[in-house]
Amino acid sequence: MKTLKQHWPEYLMEAALLGLFMVSAGVFTVIFEYPNSPIHQAIANADLRRLLIGVAMGMTAIVLIYSPWGKQSGAHMNPAVTLTFYRLGKVKRQDAAFYVLFQCLGGVLGVYLVVLALRNGFTQPPVNYIVTVPGAMGWLAALLGEFVIAFIMMLTVLLTSNHKKFSRYTGIFAGCLVMLYVFLEAPLSGFGMNPARSFASAFPAQIWTAFPLYIFAPLVGMFSAAELYLSVFGQRSVKCAKLDHHTYKRCIFRCNYNQEGEVDLSDRLSRLG
Repeated sequence: MKTLKQHWPEYLMEAALLGLFMVSAGVFTVIFEYPNSPIHQAIANADLRRLLIGVAMGMTAIVLIYSPWGKQSGAHMNPAVTLTFYRLGKVKRQDAAFYVLFQCLGGVLGVYLVVLALRNGFTQPPVNYIVTVPGAMGWLAALLGEFVIAFIMMLTVLLTSNHKKFSRYTGIFAGCLVMLYVFLEAPLSGFGMNPARSFASAFPAQIWTAFPLYIFAPLVGMFSAAELYLSVFGQRSVKCAKLDHHTYKRCIFRCNYNQEGEVDLSDRLSRLG
């Protein structure tokens, strides 16, 4: 309870961030895919519509990561990300547990908000609560797709967030991957990569098709990326669990940016000036 009392702002921020992401995903999917939407009717090409959804979702991710809440909580928005940083020793056990809980709660709340606002346009096919289910190629393709995109995402986050020159751009790299994943990988699995995001859609829809796949594939993919990173660069190379550490917001993680000078003080002062 002490941890909850001290870190509840970060937990609520994580809930709000994933909730906002789900609201954005739901709204943009309805705009582009609901048959009665004027924009859907104006854009006949399904690939183009999916590309535009990807751009919208990637931009949403970037905005959330660099938002004041994202800078303070670390902008995980994903239990697989949180648990991977826990495995890397950057997140305490109690924080990891509360992050996962609040991410799930925030995601579900975000979906229900879209249900209230858009109703049949969101809850009926083809949008169908933006639930993640395997595509036409089946569950094996979905499993491989989820593993690969999670692996690439976490490896990218680790390589950029722990690099002095690239660390401030981690959120941009992550957002660009989201854009690509929606366009290229969504036909395989619906683009989950996030157990809380998949649960947030499955729970109100009561559609649990291949649901364990969307829990374990992202976890195994991100854990595998972390193991590869550690084998090459070592434990000490992992600085923190935040995607953006160029901020004066407090950090609740086991952070060694300040100790090792990865974020230069003069750089921070120049940003204030």
